[in-house]
Formats: sequence, structure tokens, C-alpha cells
Amino acid sequence: MTDLTTPRLLLRLMNATDALRVMAGTPEDGARWAPGYPSPGERAAAERFLDTCARSGDPSPFGSYEIRRREDGQVIGGMGFHGAPDENGHVTIGYGLAPSAQGLGYASEALRALLRFARGQGVSCVHGDTDLDNIASQRVMEAVGMRPVGEDEKLKYYRIDWGPQAEE
Repeated sequence: MTDLTTPRLLLRLMNATDALRVMAGTPEDGARWAPGYPSPGERAAAERFLDTCARSGDPSPFGSYEIRRREDGQVIGGMGFHGAPDENGHVTIGYGLAPSAQGLGYASEALRALLRFARGQGVSCVHGDTDLDNIASQRVMEAVGMRPVGEDEKLKYYRIDWGPQAEE
């Protein structure tokens, strides 16, 4: 299992049982979930993870992670990959925090850790997107070095590139 740590956070790799609990909104015995967790976005991510597992097997370590505060172990959100890298070394990420954990720098801290991990695994490009009106998420991606690369009527798209395949 690949857990990622930062000064304030633990990103704990989820398994199928964890994802089923998130979808059901039922924490395991002893787990502490922040108010508002899981959000509809975290439930959708858990469902996507389970669909990936069913279609092509567990994508770990390119799966979903719980974001836990190290100080108290409380789950404050989720973050992860939409699947394993493609043939060009590209992955897509997503993340979300419970409202009680927003605005405290946790998303940027967690995303930096996830990007370091991806780069260390040989990923050449990470994609992300956010709603046009989600300025906070746009700031998070820009703060960690992702750059805007386009938008449509609903979403603004971001990416960060490393290595020789950077412009593919």
C-alpha cells in the first residue's frame, strides 16, 4: 500500500471496501469523518474507482486516496487519479475537501504530494479540471504549478508536464 505524507496530512490509499463505505456514507468503526464528508464528488470518485477495478483491476497506486489530518486522523476529503497512466504517461486527477477543511491550505498541500508521487512514478503529464466558477480550486492548481490550457462552457482545464513527452 502506498500512503503519502505531508507535514499536516496523510493521503491513505483506498481499497474497494473503503470505496463502498464512501459511496454508502458509512465510516468503518472508529473512523472519524469531517462534517460534510463524503461529498457527492467523493461518492462519484469512489464509484469511478470501483468501476475501474471491475473493468481493468485495481489501479493502485493510481487510485483514490483519503485525505486525513495527521493531528487527529480525521478524514477531511479525497484525492486521486482517474486511473493508471495512459500510453503517453498522462494521468488525470481530482480532489475535494469537506467544507470544514476548505481554505486552510490542505488541498494545495495534498496536491503537491500527489504530483510529487506521480512524477516519481514516471508520469509525464497530469491533467485536472474544475468548474468555471470554482475559483478556489483554480487557485489550488495554479499554486502547485499546473497551468490553464483551455475551457469549455462548464469547465476550466489544467495540466502540468515533466520530461521529454511534455508537449504531447
